[in-house]
Amino acid sequence: MRICIDISPAAHRKAGLGRHARELAERAHRLDALNDYALFTYQPSRGQVPPSLAHLPTYSVPWPAKPWRMSVLLAHYARVPQDGLVPGVDVFHGTDHLLPYFRRIRTVFTLHDLIPLLFPEFHLPLNRWFLNLMFPRFLRRADAIVAVSECTKKDAIRIYGTPEEKITVIYNGVDARFHPVRDAETLRRVRAAYRLPEAYILYVGTIEPRKNLARLLDAYHALRQAGYPHKLAIVGAKGWLYQPVFDRIAALGLQDEVIFPGYIADEDLPAVYSGAALFAFPSLYEGFGIPPLEAMACGVPTLVSDTSSLPEVVGDAALQVSPTDTGAIKAGMERILSDAALARELAGRGPERARMFTWDKAARQLVDLYHAVGAMRESPSDHERRAP
Repeated sequence: MRICIDISPAAHRKAGLGRHARELAERAHRLDALNDYALFTYQPSRGQVPPSLAHLPTYSVPWPAKPWRMSVLLAHYARVPQDGLVPGVDVFHGTDHLLPYFRRIRTVFTLHDLIPLLFPEFHLPLNRWFLNLMFPRFLRRADAIVAVSECTKKDAIRIYGTPEEKITVIYNGVDARFHPVRDAETLRRVRAAYRLPEAYILYVGTIEPRKNLARLLDAYHALRQAGYPHKLAIVGAKGWLYQPVFDRIAALGLQDEVIFPGYIADEDLPAVYSGAALFAFPSLYEGFGIPPLEAMACGVPTLVSDTSSLPEVVGDAALQVSPTDTGAIKAGMERILSDAALARELAGRGPERARMFTWDKAARQLVDLYHAVGAMRESPSDHERRAP
């Protein structure tokens, strides 16, 4: 049986979706000795398959993201099979919130979140229109759905009436390289390389409205006024509508207190986490949320929102606060910075909690799902496949 994984999110450097696709593809094809693996990507001339996967056969279409998406939309509405794009494939795994219209190929679809529907203001209008139009079709036609959290699974059941038995929760993982870094020389070198001070609060993630950075900045400003000397380091790429974050920094007069270290090399990220006094992640909504787990794996006291999937992921190993209450965010950060016993407790619980989420475990679950899907004789979408 040939299994094809859409590696587009990794090839085109999409943060969380890219990590999910790359880590699972790398491990699944190594763990599964029974099947043959291949990859799929759009516009390979502008993207790059991760070197660790470059030896696998790769199917592709030459188009950029938007034309590729529109071709999938048209294929679904016109019922034009796209099986010919991946000849010889038995199971196709859509990891990019996109599922081509297949008639004979079995499909697995990863649902990362339903944010376009739950929080439409956090998506560009065209993206919002496309996903809200196509999510129901993708979920209906997929033979099996991977949800990255129980929260995401419940959203799909509640909003679209997706049958519970069709959804398998497979949590994302944390790479083993994330662990507490205690070597003083390593920490000093990394601080120097990225212009980080001795005392800093850390945020890692895309700079976009959903991440709630405006309230984090307001809370941080109040923390500074209370006498805390820590800088705030924001690590992440600029997403859409990022400019208000910089405007807020200027309005609060925090230009010298907020640091943007820029791109962090993969090998240095554990030390950047480990050197922080506190990791703050007050996101308004997450389908999973990998950065808090990475921080916890590095033994950093962590503060997260008490909403969406985050309580499910961090358990009692992080401090949870309301993301819409600036005062609560400030108070939570102050608790961790002022209470050494609490900070030590969270730092101790974090690595233990993070070890529950591994990419190897996720890949084993996924391979089992591939086998089950490949063995299906009938599926919920067979009536559509047989339709003209």
